[in-house]
Amino acid sequence: MMPRLTLHRGHIALVHDLVMAALSFLVAIFLRMDATWVPGWGADMLVIATALFTAIACVSFLTARMYKGVWRYASVNDLLTIARGATVTVVAFYLLMFLVTRLQDLPRSVLIINWLVLLALLGGPRFIYRSWKDRRRTAKQVAGAGRIPVLLAGAGDEAELFLRATSAPDAEYRAVGLISEGAGRVGRNIHGVDVLGEIGDFAGVVEQLRAKGQGPQRLIVTDDRLDGSVVRRLLDECDRLGLTLARIPRLTDLKDGVEDKLSLRPIAVEDLLGRPQNLLDRAGVQAMLTGKRVLITGAGGSIGSELVRQVAGYAPEMLALFDAGEFNLYAIDLELAKTHPDVPRRPMLGDVRDGQRVRATMAEIRPDVVFHAAALKHVPMVECNPDEGLLTNAIGTRIVADACVEAGVRVMVQISTDKAVNPTNVMGASKRVGEMYAQALDMAGDGHTRFVTVRFGNVLGSTGSVVPLFQKQLAEGGPLTVTHPDMTRYFMTVREAVELVLQASAFGLAHPDYRGKIFVLDMGEPVRIVDLARQMIRLAGLRPDADVKIAFTGLRPGEKLFEEIFHGSEPPMPTEAKGILLASPRWVDRAELGGALDDLDIACRSHQGDRAVAIVSRLVPEYTLSAEALALTGATEAK
Repeated sequence: MMPRLTLHRGHIALVHDLVMAALSFLVAIFLRMDATWVPGWGADMLVIATALFTAIACVSFLTARMYKGVWRYASVNDLLTIARGATVTVVAFYLLMFLVTRLQDLPRSVLIINWLVLLALLGGPRFIYRSWKDRRRTAKQVAGAGRIPVLLAGAGDEAELFLRATSAPDAEYRAVGLISEGAGRVGRNIHGVDVLGEIGDFAGVVEQLRAKGQGPQRLIVTDDRLDGSVVRRLLDECDRLGLTLARIPRLTDLKDGVEDKLSLRPIAVEDLLGRPQNLLDRAGVQAMLTGKRVLITGAGGSIGSELVRQVAGYAPEMLALFDAGEFNLYAIDLELAKTHPDVPRRPMLGDVRDGQRVRATMAEIRPDVVFHAAALKHVPMVECNPDEGLLTNAIGTRIVADACVEAGVRVMVQISTDKAVNPTNVMGASKRVGEMYAQALDMAGDGHTRFVTVRFGNVLGSTGSVVPLFQKQLAEGGPLTVTHPDMTRYFMTVREAVELVLQASAFGLAHPDYRGKIFVLDMGEPVRIVDLARQMIRLAGLRPDADVKIAFTGLRPGEKLFEEIFHGSEPPMPTEAKGILLASPRWVDRAELGGALDDLDIACRSHQGDRAVAIVSRLVPEYTLSAEALALTGATEAK
């Protein structure tokens, strides 16, 4: 039985192009020779030359992969492919003719004419076909009804992709205009849709469109680089104007490939608080991590797990995951096995408070780089259990740091917090002690190990943070609890925080003149917590104070109204790395600090919370004890 021949549009396009190739050769001769044939050529020679040209064209066109594209979407890239195929065809044919006939009868100028005619005959039908299809589609769009009119925020590449994706007759959305970040594109248009104003003119643009009977029902953010403060203003304006706010998927959201039909994403709290991404020195981070042995303490926590994900992407020789929580360690190890199966890894259960376990781990893994992210960080919990918090955050840091020196680790990165600045709670004071010890070791400089301390504020979505709490309270119908109307906090996405931690670590390692300094991540502007609560209610499609109440509960033990990222005596200094600042807080001699930490270790392990807090208050003189801490220590007079 004969096999069935299946034709598809690529075959038809090839036949078309071969006919055009033969025709281009004849037309080129006709134009050059003034409507006469080549002197000395008979009909047989003309037929042979035309057939040879067409055969060479067939091979060239297939080699140039001219039939992977779709005529309906013919573009500049397709034109370049056609130009390559035409060039190879013409050059190969005329080289062959030169070898056979020395081109005695065929003028050289025919080569140029042939190339131009061939380009026109190949490219012209494609773009005529596309224009015809576009006109038909436009006519269907005009005739179509029921599509949602939308206004796009952003007039860049993402907006252009959205307009192309919604150009189909069955598209759900119809763009009625665009607004741009700058004035440079106002008055211009993309695919026939006008840029009507700047983002700051949003309300006026909406009123202008409504006056024309083209009022949008939704504002769609197409530029994911918009500053969070801009998105917050747009959300407020949309709420006032009765519009909904959404965004198109980011490229990083399309993990399973591009969807057949464009679907919008709701605005998330990360969009409200995020900031434009800084360009990172990936080469420096790669030099620090690629092919190196890396250990991460607290690997199952919010920061630790993101460190694991990002470090794994730099192909370390070995990645050791150290955590006291069995389930968290299991979860991140399982995730790493799926996402980076080629990265050698070791999940290791252990507590940073256990010196013997930490030293044994260091001896076994022999890490080049250690990220110390293990900590107890929930302020009220640590305030109620100061001995436990200090044992993990202060003594645990000393244990890890000393083990790094003993094992010859190249660099230890101490993850700190803005709560270590002028602390009013045990958690902040304990992290400040950890900073001081890392500083003292780095200033001593008597070993192979460098110590880099990185300080930043609240991380969105981390355990114990306000955002998951608000989400849970929203799911329960409210109310959302805020401690004080004036409370503000710095926020950063966990991905951005870890990227900058890696950047600061590589930068600090490469600059030994920054010994003893603290790298502080630029957190932008602080956000009022009550404003964040109202915005999250609106994102859920509800009305603040009407559908969902906001309740003020009063400051919790050790809590501050305003967080700080710099102490008054440590004015910020810029660095060459964008998004990273430098602080120079006081540091204490290693021997002096070591003696105090010995006493603190004994107090914590014997669960003498009052004595432990008293020792820390002497180590960190700027620490203002809360009423609870004062009652615990009985140190009212002393302070």
